Amino acid sequence: MREADVGIQAGDPIFLSPDYGVNSLLSLYGQSTKFRRYTTETRRNYATDISLLLTFLSNRQMEWTSATARDVEDYEHWRRLASENPDRIGGAKWDRELAAFTSLYGWAVAEGHVLRNPVVMKQVMGREGAVIMVPAARAKDARRSNVHWLTPRTWRRWMDIGLRGHTQGGVPEPGWVGRLEDRNVAFVRLLTSSGLRRSEGGSLLTFEVPTRRLEESRYYRGKVAAAVTRSKTTRTFYVAADAVGEIDAYVASSRTWAIRRAQRKGLYLRLPEMRMVTEVTRRISPVVRWRDGAGATGERELAALTVAERMVLFTEGPHGPEPLWLWLNERGLPFQPHSWDGVFATANQRCETVLTPANRVGLDPHQVFAPYATPHSARHSFALYMLVVLNTLMDQRFGLAPEERRDFRQLYGDPWFMVQNLLGHASRETTVTHYLAPVADLQLRSMLAGAAELTSAPMPELDATFARIARESEGIQDLDTRMHCLSGGFA
Repeated sequence: MREADVGIQAGDPIFLSPDYGVNSLLSLYGQSTKFRRYTTETRRNYATDISLLLTFLSNRQMEWTSATARDVEDYEHWRRLASENPDRIGGAKWDRELAAFTSLYGWAVAEGHVLRNPVVMKQVMGREGAVIMVPAARAKDARRSNVHWLTPRTWRRWMDIGLRGHTQGGVPEPGWVGRLEDRNVAFVRLLTSSGLRRSEGGSLLTFEVPTRRLEESRYYRGKVAAAVTRSKTTRTFYVAADAVGEIDAYVASSRTWAIRRAQRKGLYLRLPEMRMVTEVTRRISPVVRWRDGAGATGERELAALTVAERMVLFTEGPHGPEPLWLWLNERGLPFQPHSWDGVFATANQRCETVLTPANRVGLDPHQVFAPYATPHSARHSFALYMLVVLNTLMDQRFGLAPEERRDFRQLYGDPWFMVQNLLGHASRETTVTHYLAPVADLQLRSMLAGAAELTSAPMPELDATFARIARESEGIQDLDTRMHCLSGGFA
């Protein structure tokens, strides 16, 4: 292939000039070690952001290598402030674009392709006290994360209406035909009960799903591979037993059907790349061994397998090759992690259609009538849920006195620390400030006031506690069984 001959790998962006010619210099950036070390999603986002800047500069009849600080300032004005621009962006989006430009021009200066970086930099004090350089034009109004919390019962309603096709009355809509409904529900249940990121839960292999055992357990333990995490560190995750049951049901039903359909069509045999797994070793650092279509063998640590490598792993089933990638599309091929955004968007649209009164359609910015969810809001909601549960367990289940609670926390860490570990955050600040902002300033006793109310609900639900927190905190979506908003204006 011509791409391989010039060093282009899968995932490298190819930038085209206005005359549709390949820009060789920008292509070198796409092939640089710096760019390739970014995650798949970051590479895709950065390439898109850079393309927009290139178009802006091209309209000025200017090469990107000649851009000045004034050009970047003008671009920011157009993207963020110009009244003539109908699609202005917010501070967080601008900061991401600025990071993309900083990466490109930093590489270009280091390689000698550009004399001066048009992105003005300044010195700031980092988290660890070290002085670091950051873009001076970072937005002051940027929200560090687009956070959405849904209480457990609101998630159940969102899934029933958005994914299962229920009506406002709680019954399936006549004629509803859900596309891979069991898959979608299983995935959402996985995220909401484990706190895994979209890319982490979306790239699981079948043998990485915890196995249900005969003895009863509310949670099962699994491992998420380092290569698919943001921190590049293998981490333990816990997932609810009923969520594992949903995954098992999906594997036994629509997933099996999609695989058999693909096998009958000979789809897998026509794939350009297939690695037939021959063994997964049992050791502290498991190794996956395979044989490819040409008969060559290879191996790699399970923790080091990237998303792209996981997609081409197969096993020999009773009717032929079967993907080891857990989540499949209707054709029986791997469903890519970023594609889950479309599933969530469709479910949000259905919730809005079913639940929003006719006179408020398009006029419900705070999701008062219909819940709104994203893959990452499942992670935020998990953090909030686990904080409440762990505090409840510590205070109620163990009956700790204040002095005993201090001793317990010195030995095992407080619930905030436990949630930080479950999420895989390196910084406690991220957990407290961004994921648990609505309750960061609430004392434990005010959160769990009225313990008698808790005993009437099963421990996995804690609906009464979450309803109280939602009423007292901004940004948490909570709807009761009648779909009434109970969150003081923010459902």
